[in-house]
Amino acid sequence: MPTSSSRRVERLLKSHPSQDGDGVKIRRIHDFGGGLDPFLMLDELGSDQPDDYIGGFPPHPHRGIQTLTYVIHGGLTHEDHMGHTSTIGAGDAQWMHTGRGIIHSEMPLTDSQGLHAFQLWLNLAAKDKLSPATYRDVRAHEMSTLVAEGARLVALGGDWQLQDGTAISGPLDALAGHGAVAHVTLEERGTLDLVNAAPTLLLYVFAGELTVSDQHIGRGQLAKLSAGDELQLSSAPGAQALILAGTPHQEPIAHYGPFVMNTHAELEQTLAEYRDGTLTG
Repeated sequence: MPTSSSRRVERLLKSHPSQDGDGVKIRRIHDFGGGLDPFLMLDELGSDQPDDYIGGFPPHPHRGIQTLTYVIHGGLTHEDHMGHTSTIGAGDAQWMHTGRGIIHSEMPLTDSQGLHAFQLWLNLAAKDKLSPATYRDVRAHEMSTLVAEGARLVALGGDWQLQDGTAISGPLDALAGHGAVAHVTLEERGTLDLVNAAPTLLLYVFAGELTVSDQHIGRGQLAKLSAGDELQLSSAPGAQALILAGTPHQEPIAHYGPFVMNTHAELEQTLAEYRDGTLTG
């Protein structure tokens, strides 16, 4: 039974169809008004039709954010102006700290099921907006796993703990806003009870249906959860979801396309530097 410290659904957002890059069809949830702070946007790429994504994301810039790309099946090849070139496949992730500026491309690869992947945007604190850009791959075998009755949690980053005290940490330990990201799979009638007191806790369901403290979350929905330190998940039909935890920056957000700064003046400066070729320092 839910307790007084159990998380409940405070706000529910539905992903909506969109396009990005070279006509890549995605489902997107975003809030650049600070409602999901420190998170900004979550894109789901999923199709068995190559025309929906084969154009990929040709070279484009970013400043002021981190991106985390996670592949369920298929793959993506990354290249950037710093000389990094790598390919990730099923279960792998790419983390990019854009800082002052980065120019990169992401091109899709397919398997027998096509492509299914996610890209998450995390906002950088003002003090880190102009920090040096960095990049890292994380392979599936590097990620720690928690196993419970009919449930499995794969930690991409941050700290995760079951109510019985079992705890793990994901390999990504520098996510903005003390961020933590995990992939949860619940079997039919599976349950998972976590301890997590992060000020921001989000849950995105991408397969099946989850129940959080007797409240249902369906496929393609993102739930912002109330304050508390216990998260009780269950699923009658089975489900898969991403869990996102973090601490809000509580700073102004100024957003234009691939750039996220704190003021419009900073955005104007960013655009000027992109035009004159000095964005990346």
